[in-house]
Amino acid sequence: MYIKALTLWLATGTEAAAALIIGLATVEATIGALLLFLPGIGRHSDPQAAKEEVRLRLGRWLAVALEFELGADILRTAVAPTWSEIGQLAAIAAIRTLLNYFLQKEIDKAEAQSAMAGEPRATSDQGTAP
Repeated sequence: MYIKALTLWLATGTEAAAALIIGLATVEATIGALLLFLPGIGRHSDPQAAKEEVRLRLGRWLAVALEFELGADILRTAVAPTWSEIGQLAAIAAIRTLLNYFLQKEIDKAEAQSAMAGEPRATSDQGTAP
């Protein structure tokens, strides 16, 4: 009984962390996008590249949040009392996994195109967030 309650509490906390990540990433992307409208503020001389950077950064954060959501799904599956709930959680987990897979594929493709164009990419090993 206590383990089930603790697991559900952890799942809720993990979902809250995902929501916080999504919210902060959205704020960051919104600010980044709005700054592109101000002349001379953008980090790139190419406006398309600057837009792509904002989009990819948001995409990376969304991928992180999807991983948190998947973790919450796994925790809930561990204590799901009925086969119906287990099935629903499995379907949700599969959808989130597919979303994350295709999002990561798109990010990788855009980063490869940026690398081929000779543009520096913002990666976590260069001191920026994922």
